[in-house]
Amino acid sequence: MPRPYNTMTRNFKNQIAIISGGLGDIGKAVALELAARGADVALGDIQDSAAAAKVLLEVQKLNVRAVYHQVNVADAEAVQTWLDDVEKQLGIPDLIIPNAAIVKTGELTEISTEDWNSQLSVNLSGAFFLAQNAAKRLLKRERAGRIVFVGSWAAHAPHPNMIPYSVSKAGLRMLCKCMALELAPHQILVNEIAPGYVDAGLSGKIFDVNPQLRISAKEKVPNQQLITAEEVAVQVAYLCDPQNKHIVGSTLLMDGGLSLQTK
Repeated sequence: MPRPYNTMTRNFKNQIAIISGGLGDIGKAVALELAARGADVALGDIQDSAAAAKVLLEVQKLNVRAVYHQVNVADAEAVQTWLDDVEKQLGIPDLIIPNAAIVKTGELTEISTEDWNSQLSVNLSGAFFLAQNAAKRLLKRERAGRIVFVGSWAAHAPHPNMIPYSVSKAGLRMLCKCMALELAPHQILVNEIAPGYVDAGLSGKIFDVNPQLRISAKEKVPNQQLITAEEVAVQVAYLCDPQNKHIVGSTLLMDGGLSLQTK
């Protein structure tokens, strides 16, 4: 069950978080976690505004401001417009969470050009467009910030049935490191959260279609537990914390020990 939000610890008060893929399980959980800690929240997703009404209400109940924009992060101009609108409505985001991602499973010979291009466009280019645009605004005003890419353990562990997704997440990890090196002197700290098997979001949908995969996935994890979206959100908040001043260009791997296995 989701943990109750402690609104007494408002360490993100007067900060603004922007989250792509904000209507997905992880995006929503991150929004609620950061809002509970005092941050105003800007959500973006490809769904229309009506789909965001319930999530916005939940966030606003935590006594913060919240806005939603329909945006395709694979479109660089659309991302810039999104940031322009958020700046007018809330201010300049200083907690940037590139989270939007898509996946389509299939073997190597089944991957179409469209499958390849769409997953890299959303998962990698979309993350870059958001992070770069937000970073420019912080640099222009000499403001500190945090960028947390939502990556995956698939960035370093080959997944034969998820090649475009895995490649996009591997690229995301290097993007994180390159941006971290350049932005750290400006107190814009860039890191990545890399979950393993999450029983929510993209993998959760796959588990719902094939419940046996949920069981086998849990059995594969050394700690015998699947990850919740809320647990991912807590670690995103940790990397965003203003008191966290020395974690730069790192990957916070939360995979229950999956990466320790050789088989």
